[in-house]
Amino acid sequence: MKVAIPHWRGRISPVFDVAGSVLVVEIRDGAEQAHRDVVLDCEDPQVRAARLAQIGADILICGAVSWPLEMALSSAGIDVIAQTCGDVDQVLAAFVKGQLQQDAFLMPGCCRRRRQFHARRRRGRR
Repeated sequence: MKVAIPHWRGRISPVFDVAGSVLVVEIRDGAEQAHRDVVLDCEDPQVRAARLAQIGADILICGAVSWPLEMALSSAGIDVIAQTCGDVDQVLAAFVKGQLQQDAFLMPGCCRRRRQFHARRRRGRR
């Protein structure tokens, strides 16, 4: 599976809609196999979602994301785990271990119910 994580200064970018790049990590058998940085040079939701689909992203772990962009990502077959914050390496490690739902990774001031809905929807699709 390929996980895309928008980043800025080693942390999850606060708003995916304007993030300049994503770290794309291939995970196999619970371990990181490969990673690369991909530049995102367009803010149009459809184009941004198509770019992630083109690079083969299965999951996007991000901070805030607008509804139009989230719907475009969903239409492109990419699951979204939004309202996530923290150090990219720590977030990735928690995701691999199945521990990303910890409060430490929840964006301050965000509604837990919305984030759990995203995770429940994602689990139900696989």
